[in-house]
Order: sequence, then C-alpha cells, then structure tokens
Amino acid sequence: MEIQKQKVRKIFRNLTKKKQIHESVLLVENSNGDVSYSFGYGGKNIDTPFFIASITKLFTTTCIYILREQGKLSLDDEITRYLKTDTLKNLHVYKGLEYSNRLTISNLLFHTSGLRDVIEEGSNKSKKRAILNKDVQIDFNETILKTKEIKPHFAPDMGKRAHYANINFEILGKIIEIVTNSSLEDVYRQLIFGPLELKNTYLPKDEDDFIPYVYYKDTALYRPKLLRSVRASGGCVSTARELMVFIKAFFKGKLFNNTVFHELKVNNRLQASMLPIHYGSGYMRVPLNGLATLFMGKGELIGHSGSTGSFAFYYPEKDMFFIGDVNQMENPATPVRLVMRLAMYMKS
Repeated sequence: MEIQKQKVRKIFRNLTKKKQIHESVLLVENSNGDVSYSFGYGGKNIDTPFFIASITKLFTTTCIYILREQGKLSLDDEITRYLKTDTLKNLHVYKGLEYSNRLTISNLLFHTSGLRDVIEEGSNKSKKRAILNKDVQIDFNETILKTKEIKPHFAPDMGKRAHYANINFEILGKIIEIVTNSSLEDVYRQLIFGPLELKNTYLPKDEDDFIPYVYYKDTALYRPKLLRSVRASGGCVSTARELMVFIKAFFKGKLFNNTVFHELKVNNRLQASMLPIHYGSGYMRVPLNGLATLFMGKGELIGHSGSTGSFAFYYPEKDMFFIGDVNQMENPATPVRLVMRLAMYMKS
C-alpha cells in the first residue's frame, strides 16, 4: 500500500501547486479504516472546519430516508401535503400548464422537478453577484418568490431528465421542519450529529457560530448570511475527519436502511454543464468508464461535491472513501476531477 500512498500524495501535491489553490485537505480510507491516508496544505488538516457546501444535501437526504422509515412521509407524497397552496401557486408553470401541485418529494430528492436554480440561473449573472458582492440573507419565502420568476426547464418526471437545482433541497428542508415540528438544525443534531457523535459538524444558526472563509480565485470571502440562506442545500460546516464518519454511515446503512438505494435504482444524467455527473437516490453518481477517463475506469463514484471545492465520495469498486476540500469556487469541477483521478489509482 506504500506505493499507492505515494501516488495519492503526488496527485495531491500536483493539485496544491496550482496558483489558485490556497489551502486544501484530503483524507482517503477504506471501510474499516486499516487503510488511511491524510494530507494537508496551507495550514489545513483533517480537523480544520470547512464549508462543505452541497455535501449538506446528503444530510437532508438522510433525514428524508429516516423519516420515511418512521412512516412520517413517503417519497410519493405530493408537496401540497406539507406546503400551503398560496406558497406553491405558480412555482412550476411549464408551457402554460401548472405543475406545482403535482410535484412530489421524489421529484425534489432526485432533481427531476425541472425547477431552475435562483442563484445559478437567475437574471443578471446573480451567482457572480452573490459571490463577489455584499453578504445578503434570503429567507425561504423569498427564495420561492424568486423561483416563480424564472421558467422551469421541463415538466416533472419528463423522460429521464434531471436538472440540479438548490431549490429542490430547500423545499425538502422546509418539509422536514414541518413533519418534525423542529428546526432543521435540531433535526440534523437529533438524527445525524448525535448518533454519529459529530462534535464539529453543524448548521450555522447565529452570529456566534464559526464560519470559514471561502476563496473565489485569490479573494477570501466571508459570507455567513449567504450560507444561512441555503441551509438544507448547502449550509453545513464540518471537518474531513467527521465527514468521513458520516459518509461511511450514509452508504453502509448505519443511519437508515441502505437497501433503499437498490430499491429505487435512480440514475439520471444532469445538465450538460455538470457532465459526467448523474444523480441517484439523493446523491451524485460519477461513472468512471466514460470519455472522461478514456474508458479506462471501472464502476462509479457515489457521494457529493460542493461548489466551494468540497467533496465526499465512495468508490464501491475498490471500497475506498475520499473526503476533502480544495476551497476554490472558481472551478466547481476541480474536486470531482481530483477524486476521479484518485480512484483510478486505487487497489482493492
């Protein structure tokens, strides 16, 4: 395994040589932990808190599956069961037809709703404004109103289409709060952080909570209000060590019965800008046998990446987990490409 460790170290060092990578961390382990490599750069290590961004969606997915097991909701439930008609009216109008009342929990969880993302796809390059301009908090109702202003991509469940959009998971977060009659922070704590004994993983709630800086090119940004605007879709802070505990629990059935992944068998390709990523049952799926690896890879990566450069993936083919952060928003594809490269060097 020493040769493998040297290869992993070399890949990590090549990454950190890039001009816009100011800090980074990588933790690689197999299921039982007898293979474990960790590397840090720029003062970062496996216990350094970082903004995990969209990996937060795995926490939201976990809550949905636990509540499903408890009989408190079904993936087939229409969201009208939980949200008021006035809230949903005109949320999804496609080619003159209203689909808002037909949206289900599964449409949101699998990104098959067709809804657009306010930050990623709003008018006037709002994503860049949100990143570079002043820190602004947007509450759930305002996010819903802004989503109503932009047209959906397609009708729900149209063929095998999927379109990644944060609004899907923001609505799921609201449904979780309604079902449990608790805040999302408390639900995460009760269903995930507590059982896994995660002491340094949290959903920031007030001004006293530590919020890490995030880099956009060479600029270090502090955006606590923006982070609190995307709680269920991307608002968590964690460490590489604790994220490893969580991702193992997620895929190994420690928090919920993972046979649900085999029962659902969801695998839809996301929009072209996110190639080669597909979306499964509440998580990303990255095939390794395609053009991106010159057809030399086997199997797939399953897990999630974040727009800030975070990543948490499992490679079942070799039973290896990859956790880390490159802390750079300029190119969201960087963490996925890194993990794909690492997976190609893994031995069983």
